[in-house]
Amino acid sequence: NVVELGTSTGISGLWLCLAIQKTGGRLTTFEYDAGRAATARRHFKEAGVDSIVTVVEGDAHQTIARLKEPIDVLFIDADKEGYVDYCNKLLPLLRPGGLILAHNVGMASDYDRLVMANPALETLYYMQGEGLGITLKKR
Repeated sequence: NVVELGTSTGISGLWLCLAIQKTGGRLTTFEYDAGRAATARRHFKEAGVDSIVTVVEGDAHQTIARLKEPIDVLFIDADKEGYVDYCNKLLPLLRPGGLILAHNVGMASDYDRLVMANPALETLYYMQGEGLGITLKKR
């Protein structure tokens, strides 16, 4: 079960779908902008993965409350000032052994403080470009 915050036009989501097609997984992706969400839906349909993707439009800070299922991978690439809020809301749903992938983490310094202070998390950073935080939930 993969959750993506910040669908944009669906390119990252398509890459995630390549992996979850092999595992029988699903992608739920959240996008604030209706135009981008429509473009992403078209891309998912053209790629033949629309049956395993749910696109949720609106402010993810509110709409993620709909999520109830355990999350295996959380990919965050949305409003950088919102990374901490997203983590606080979704960390309880992330399975032990699950991953948080935080894109452009170089622009989200509060996120770094949050994950580094939590002993249940282990985080590595790949700092090419704006960086990617890779966080493992240990327990």
